[in-house]
Amino acid sequence: MTFDDVRAMALAWPEVVDGTSYGTPALKVRKKLLARLKEDGDSLVIPGVPQDERDMLVESRPKLFYFTDHYRDYPIVLLRLSEAERADVEPLVRRQWRALASKAALKNDRG
Repeated sequence: MTFDDVRAMALAWPEVVDGTSYGTPALKVRKKLLARLKEDGDSLVIPGVPQDERDMLVESRPKLFYFTDHYRDYPIVLLRLSEAERADVEPLVRRQWRALASKAALKNDRG
């Protein structure tokens, strides 16, 4: 996958807009971060992933998921887009979308 693939997927959901975060392309919902491209151009920063789940993802699929010391204390996982398929990305990003979207947007969600 590429960030453009993630963008196309997420922009189909209500309230998702293009933005930037730390100087990189990002997707936001109601001005809050949904996901962003990391500075390396290949990693997606996905917030809303509890640390215990992140640890399990990293342990089970280390080529796809990882984190750095910078993110150690935050509910964030990093995903290598070059190793990812939509089925790897969508559930995590969609869960974050559901956490940020308005009740009205969620009411019409069929995902």
